[in-house]
Amino acid sequence: MIYGYARVSTKCQARDGNSLEAQYEALREAGAEIIYTDSYTGTQMDRPEFMKLLSRLKKGDTLVVSKLDRFARSITQASELITSLIDEGVVIHVLNMGVLDNSPVNVLIRNMLLAFAQFERELIVTRTKEGKEIAKQDPGYHEGHPRVYTDEQYREAAELLKTHTYREVADMTGMSIKTIQRAKLRNRKD
Repeated sequence: MIYGYARVSTKCQARDGNSLEAQYEALREAGAEIIYTDSYTGTQMDRPEFMKLLSRLKKGDTLVVSKLDRFARSITQASELITSLIDEGVVIHVLNMGVLDNSPVNVLIRNMLLAFAQFERELIVTRTKEGKEIAKQDPGYHEGHPRVYTDEQYREAAELLKTHTYREVADMTGMSIKTIQRAKLRNRKD
């Protein structure tokens, strides 16, 4: 059996050629009969569909991925996993590298590529933290999504809840029920 695995960790990957659709198409073209997909970071090995896939793989099966970093972003995790799968008789086919084996040269090459994937991940984390620290210097900085409603609108929604249901307040204000629940909690704190 030929299995495929596709993974994205962010929505922006749809723009850089790593979208689930692009991976899915490439895996199908490579002969994958069953394809598992996850939307999880590569640093997490406990991905639901990936775990299902691993439980189904057996000697003689082929696992196809578009790129090596779809397995994981950690050298240790990916290298150990790939080595153990190959030792169990599973063929690992990485579309931009070819079929992997446990020869010394192949292990060296994949570990170098995994090292770059891990390095790239760590750079992203560092740049994100640095960007956040710079943004916090701005007096108008707000963590999370930009605020849509003012404090006054939250107070009004909380006040309306005293005589109306959540649905009625949602219809009157255009706010979602979740937002109205937050407004009620906020108003309690004030």
